[in-house]
Amino acid sequence: MDPILTLAEEIAVQAAKAAGAVARNLFQQGFKVEEKDESGDLLTEADLLAEQIIIHSIRTIFPDHQIRSEESGVSGNEGDWLWMVDPLDGTNNFAIGLPLFGVSITLVYQNQPVLGVIYDTMQDKVYVAKHELGATCNEEELRMPWKPESKRLTVGWIQGHAVQQDVHALRLRKHIEANTKRMLRLWAPTLQWVMLARGQIDGIVLYNSEGDDLYSGLLLVREAGGLVMDFDGRPFDGMNAEPYIIACPPERKEVMLRLVQEGMLSAAGSFN
Repeated sequence: MDPILTLAEEIAVQAAKAAGAVARNLFQQGFKVEEKDESGDLLTEADLLAEQIIIHSIRTIFPDHQIRSEESGVSGNEGDWLWMVDPLDGTNNFAIGLPLFGVSITLVYQNQPVLGVIYDTMQDKVYVAKHELGATCNEEELRMPWKPESKRLTVGWIQGHAVQQDVHALRLRKHIEANTKRMLRLWAPTLQWVMLARGQIDGIVLYNSEGDDLYSGLLLVREAGGLVMDFDGRPFDGMNAEPYIIACPPERKEVMLRLVQEGMLSAAGSFN
């Protein structure tokens, strides 16, 4: 697998940077935008052009690999290898002129994410994570710094479109907001995973949000030295169609777990 992974990293990094460059140019010059569905989610020409670049790059070198992409869905035959592509993570930010968006590419081998590439487009930073081989930022080692004890945390929140009005999600979110310094919602999940891997926030709570941008971020945090667990504190590995995840530095495990479990008990108790 190593030769494939080495080549895959090279292709993914090149494709992510090329796709990001297209998005960055359109962001600065102007672009077309439309509503994608009844939820009000948006689609821009940058999504489509960036996706074309990435899929073409992967398909040229790995014609037998399956690809699952944000806009075009699944292509290719099912097998050991799956590429997951979000060509413009943060489309809604992009559409309203907020410069917080990026590119996410993940390679999965037998349901295990083995390569994650995130391109922070406006910062021109490429993050690479490889299963059990560590993480880098612009080819320099990335390690999550130790976090001193703090009573007031800054916590990122990510939730899926399907649970926007889920009452338990709403109450858990309210609990987190009330018991932290700040709850951060970027609407560009990969950039939140980057912030956690860099030690800029204290943790992330993800409520049932399994998308094409998820596993690059999880892999980055884990390979940078962070913990990734479910709401019961069990290690989260592999893939899950309905993930409920806490990610944080090891020294934040107990406080993050307590924060979420108390919030979930509060949400459940309010309906008894």
